[in-house]
Amino acid sequence: MIPPTRRYEPTIESVRRHPLPDWYDDAKLGIFVHWGLYSVPGWAASRKDPFAVIAEGGFDKLFRENPYAEWYLNTLKFADGPTRAYHERNFGKGFAYEDFQPLFERAAEQWIADDWARLFRDAGAGYAVLTAKHADGYLLWPSRVGNLRRPGYQATRDLVGDFVSAVRAHGLRAGLYYTGGMDWLLNPERIDEPQKMYTTILEGPEYVAYADAHWRELIERYEPSVLWGDIMYVRDANVPALFADYYERVPDGVVNDRFATSYTAPKRPGMQPPGVHYDFLTPEYAAFPDVEPQKWETCRGVSSSFGYNRDDDASSYLTADAAIRLLADIVSKNGNLLLNVGPRADGSVHELQRACLEGLGAWMRVNGEAIRGTRPWRRAESTTACGVPVRFTRRGDAALYALLLETPRAAEVRVRGLPVADGAAVQLLGHDEHLAWRRADDDLVVTLPQPLPVRAAYALRITPLPGA
Repeated sequence: MIPPTRRYEPTIESVRRHPLPDWYDDAKLGIFVHWGLYSVPGWAASRKDPFAVIAEGGFDKLFRENPYAEWYLNTLKFADGPTRAYHERNFGKGFAYEDFQPLFERAAEQWIADDWARLFRDAGAGYAVLTAKHADGYLLWPSRVGNLRRPGYQATRDLVGDFVSAVRAHGLRAGLYYTGGMDWLLNPERIDEPQKMYTTILEGPEYVAYADAHWRELIERYEPSVLWGDIMYVRDANVPALFADYYERVPDGVVNDRFATSYTAPKRPGMQPPGVHYDFLTPEYAAFPDVEPQKWETCRGVSSSFGYNRDDDASSYLTADAAIRLLADIVSKNGNLLLNVGPRADGSVHELQRACLEGLGAWMRVNGEAIRGTRPWRRAESTTACGVPVRFTRRGDAALYALLLETPRAAEVRVRGLPVADGAAVQLLGHDEHLAWRRADDDLVVTLPQPLPVRAAYALRITPLPGA
């Protein structure tokens, strides 16, 4: 029997021919979910973003007082640190991290996957990515591949399967996250300095087979639209073979840039060592300053943590207005925003995280055409004469969108460096009538409707596209 023709072979040259699918480029907004045993204590010592912690006290402070609650197990290893004190005060000195498993699994029985899916859909997201395994090694699905050191260290309920089914039922793509290179159960060495992020990466045939089997099981069982690896991958793994088989199974799937199997210094802040092939870059709590030719995706939490931190409050959570402006800026520069929520152990989403997504969704229902399905214009940024920041997106050659990221102080607004052709139409999204406008040198001067509705950002549609 002649085997079927493959589209991709297990080589770098072959997988690099994989095109970026339109669905991913069009979506612009995804929702990240960090949920696991760390959601039971739900605590981190700092509520500042990682760059602020580093600036304040260096990397020693970052690892000792990590703002990422999902790093609870590693932070717990500092005997004199605040996480150890919190843990012993609330759970006792003899309570091991693994003892959170039955507590998490009992709480997770209350989780209703459809509630998440509705929230993410209504926020305007096009895809959602769940942490199937974080660095603590616990699996959110009942895997056929038992843990190498702790039998049964996985969910009995198929949390991954319920997640995938729910988000797809609401029209979203489902992606899965898996920490491949770092596993604190298999290598318990404490991470207390930056180079240990990479010197503790797993290696050897046993670990290669283990991680590869997990990814292949996830691909076979759930066919995720996104493979979101983190903190490198197991040394000596055959990444091209994994990607080739994935693309055969899910031709319009995408993989991120964090599958490196050997250390190469990242070239930009917030980046990890780049893998040998990827469909998109992943700056973390960071964004690129201008239009980037390579597709990219900023990942960050609604707060300074990905996992749930019970100490977060209105001062540390991102507001809907801030999320809207962040999204507009990222999209104007060829990026997507993967905005993370960290649910409690029972799956409930904190009301301030929910408020951020709900406000984002309300704005997207009016202004989404300036975001979804757009592409960068010839430049990303401008300002008005009064200093209001402006971001540009375009829809093919049909329309340009100028997004004003603050409320203008006057009805007449002058957008710098925006020449508009005679006969062009200018509209404010959410307002049916055409707006009066005129040229002033190379600027667009437009009269906005009054009173202006209160919004985080205002999208002007200009047709046809200037210069088209």
